[in-house]
Amino acid sequence: MTKPLLPLAALLVLAPAALGQGLRPAAFAGQFYPGDPARLAADVDAYLAAAAPSGPPAAGCVLGLVAPHAGYMYSGRTAAAAYAVVRGLAIDTVVVIGPSHRYAFEGASIWPNGGFETPLGTARVDADLARAIARASGFRFRPEAFAEEHSVEVQLPFIQRALPGAAVVPIVMGAQTRATIRSLAAALTKACRGRKVLVVASTDLSHYLPEKKARAADAATAALIEGLETETLIRRTEAGENIMCGGGGVAALLLYAARAGRAEARVLARTDSASFGGPVVGYLAAAVRVREDADPDGLALTAGEKAELLKMARAALTAFLERGATIDDRSGLEKLRTPRGAFVTLTEAGDLRGCIGFIEPVMPLGQAVIRCAIYAATEDPRFPPVSAAELGRLRIEISVLTPAREIGQPGLVQVGRHGLIVERDGRKGVLLPQVPVENGWDRETFLAQGSLKAGLPADAWKRGAKLSVFEAIVFRE
Repeated sequence: MTKPLLPLAALLVLAPAALGQGLRPAAFAGQFYPGDPARLAADVDAYLAAAAPSGPPAAGCVLGLVAPHAGYMYSGRTAAAAYAVVRGLAIDTVVVIGPSHRYAFEGASIWPNGGFETPLGTARVDADLARAIARASGFRFRPEAFAEEHSVEVQLPFIQRALPGAAVVPIVMGAQTRATIRSLAAALTKACRGRKVLVVASTDLSHYLPEKKARAADAATAALIEGLETETLIRRTEAGENIMCGGGGVAALLLYAARAGRAEARVLARTDSASFGGPVVGYLAAAVRVREDADPDGLALTAGEKAELLKMARAALTAFLERGATIDDRSGLEKLRTPRGAFVTLTEAGDLRGCIGFIEPVMPLGQAVIRCAIYAATEDPRFPPVSAAELGRLRIEISVLTPAREIGQPGLVQVGRHGLIVERDGRKGVLLPQVPVENGWDRETFLAQGSLKAGLPADAWKRGAKLSVFEAIVFRE
């Protein structure tokens, strides 16, 4: 839709005083959504009540939403389909990523503190999380990016009604480049760990195409999102293709979810403005979650069992590094007695500090995690041994693996889902599923890096190397 603009002079009159208090005034109330508080609350509540709660059943696993940002008369019902999934959940902070429509810049701008005003009140900015994301990404605050931008503001009344009390971190993305998308996703992974955070990617779909073409293009984009085709989305967004105005935020959300575990995306609603006449704009609501209930081949791991494995890994590190002792699995949990492949990854201040594991299920899962934790700290040839003084700074990540299976075609390797084993001439290279996601690799780069990890030429995957894949459930402290 044509986006109504506030006169720039009016914004410049409002902004300086408000910015001094860390407050951003409501700039689009009465245009994109009602300016009267009672009417706005009633409209949003009606949209939410009418939205079918057809989202992911494990609602506590929802990491993010995709929601449109047009005027509520056009896309309010579609946005509500997303927010209905998380309504009432225990979420402390909502990170909203919107594209910049009017101010050109590189990187992203993160609002640092204070609040965002709407007719429903002030949405408090989580200054601590905003600072952590800014520090991890290197992006600085640019007030100009927010002055005339509606893509974040339009989400706030839905957040205020669906998640009352939640703080926000508003982010406006400038040029939606691969580098910016990857940096933001990595920063979210680092800064949001251990927090109750929801990430909202604010975007509309195609703009101003003929109705039939628009619906075909939007269906294809929805399929890319549900298929977690993040690399394709990044490539098409960076090229400026008319698929989404906020494709960078969507891609960053999908990368963030993939790093958190076994990600799934579900499209909840897809509409457009064709019935209103004029140029057609598409709208989509989606929920992105991480499956935490079971691993891909059916061995259920409860939250308690995962917590026990993490506790066991830390106890193993402490006992070995402080006393040279090796502990046993005394949890008494049946699932931890099942032989499984596993890896333990150690990080310090977000940087890799050691990673070792067993691909094959050579021992019970609990015992495998104990051994891997010790080996990751002391036997990874890429790093000096971990010292006892580092224990408090280490963070532990555990990957529980499915049995590997050989594949006959490289095209069957799925980035974000599969771990990879490349073998030839007695050499073997192994890469976990999260590695290509964290590095932004496409399938061919993943295969080439797996070949190099085996000590083979980069094209060995094309020249007779045996390829196997596995999956993993990944969880961390």
